[in-house]
Amino acid sequence: MIQYTIYIIDDDEIIRAGIHLSLEFEYSIHAFATAESALDAMPSNPPDLILLDIGLPGMDGIKALHHIRDKYPDILVIMITAYEDVKTVISAMKLGAYDYVVKPLVMDGLEITIRNALSTIRLRKEVQNLQETYLAENIPCFVAESNALHDVLKFIGMVAKSPDTPILILGETGTGKEPIASAIHYRSPNFKGSFITVNCAAIPKNLIESELFGYEKGAFSGASASGKKGLIEAAGGGTLFLDEVGDLSLEAQAKLLRFLEEGEFYRVGGTTKLQVHTRVVSATNKDLFALIDKGLFRQDLYFRLAVIVVTIPSLNERPDDILPLANHFLLHFSDKFGRTFNNFSDEAIGALTAHHWTGNVRELKNMIERAVLIAQEPSIEKKDFGIPETNTFNQNNFSFPPLTETGVDISSIENTLEKHYIFEALRISKGNESKAAKLLNLNHHTFRYRRKNLS
Repeated sequence: MIQYTIYIIDDDEIIRAGIHLSLEFEYSIHAFATAESALDAMPSNPPDLILLDIGLPGMDGIKALHHIRDKYPDILVIMITAYEDVKTVISAMKLGAYDYVVKPLVMDGLEITIRNALSTIRLRKEVQNLQETYLAENIPCFVAESNALHDVLKFIGMVAKSPDTPILILGETGTGKEPIASAIHYRSPNFKGSFITVNCAAIPKNLIESELFGYEKGAFSGASASGKKGLIEAAGGGTLFLDEVGDLSLEAQAKLLRFLEEGEFYRVGGTTKLQVHTRVVSATNKDLFALIDKGLFRQDLYFRLAVIVVTIPSLNERPDDILPLANHFLLHFSDKFGRTFNNFSDEAIGALTAHHWTGNVRELKNMIERAVLIAQEPSIEKKDFGIPETNTFNQNNFSFPPLTETGVDISSIENTLEKHYIFEALRISKGNESKAAKLLNLNHHTFRYRRKNLS
């Protein structure tokens, strides 16, 4: 059974008590004498419905309504007024109030108004409860300590609400574009439909059209006698994820563009126009504008795919996630392989934070899997990662070169020293950039910039 929460905001204690007494057996009731106190309580316990007096001390009801509609647009508000002030009531309704009631309150009439209001959000709450179940069962795990990834997750939570707006995900190989696409699907109104992934780079160019759009019987040599439904049809009512979309042939791009614009397509060899509703999420690690300049990708298709663009930062751009991810994978693979590892040595931590992650999260995951399989010590050691020594700075190889008549490369020496102290600071701070920056008497932004630009 759905439980509804109602706020009563009225400076008259008798009215608050009377409404509370009448409604407490059916709803969760919270009463406030001022708008300010109610607004302070909303972030931790937002209501479904608010009964809001217009004539409040301090912040009046109209100002409070404006704030509520701005911050919490899904909350329904019923205004309470002591008299039928037409101008005030009109102002409240223009701001988005659901309805209004006039004092002295008649409880039978108020209860009917409340029930009518709550019936408009019942379906939304039922869908929300069902969606939370789907999320718990299907949404991928995101280990995110960095502000950069938190911003991405917050952004996709907003843009996922549309059922059909195309979204383009950009990011380096291994950053997790498919999990992000999956998260968009399960946070969208299409969450009960299918989430179908197509790796455009893995399908031969001469087959991609038939895979996406299907084909009729006898459409080409080797075609199934009964024809075949395409992946776009299979994703009807759900989400189609086109990974490596930059690898589509120009012919497939043209048909995809028509589908995005009209919601219709033809199977290969077919003459019947088909329609299906699905959201297309695409992803690539390629520079699509460079492909456009070379005539390999349609500019009009790019702008149709990129209505919303989600850019995933590389693992090197979010170092705060390295150790949390490493610990997550350590526990996962220890459990999978029946090992008992639960920590990394200080040297291993230093190696992880100093490593340049060309393969991003996928590379880190593979590295931890390897380490768990071969490690012999009680904790994971640096040697278990298999990182080439050339990939990290080895302080033991450093010495000041003598100054001779031929001179020295002072820039190279400065660069080597900077590497040494940055990696040492990261090792001592166990990967915490803020603490490492303090050890070197640098602010966090300067430290991050210098680390990113190490050669």
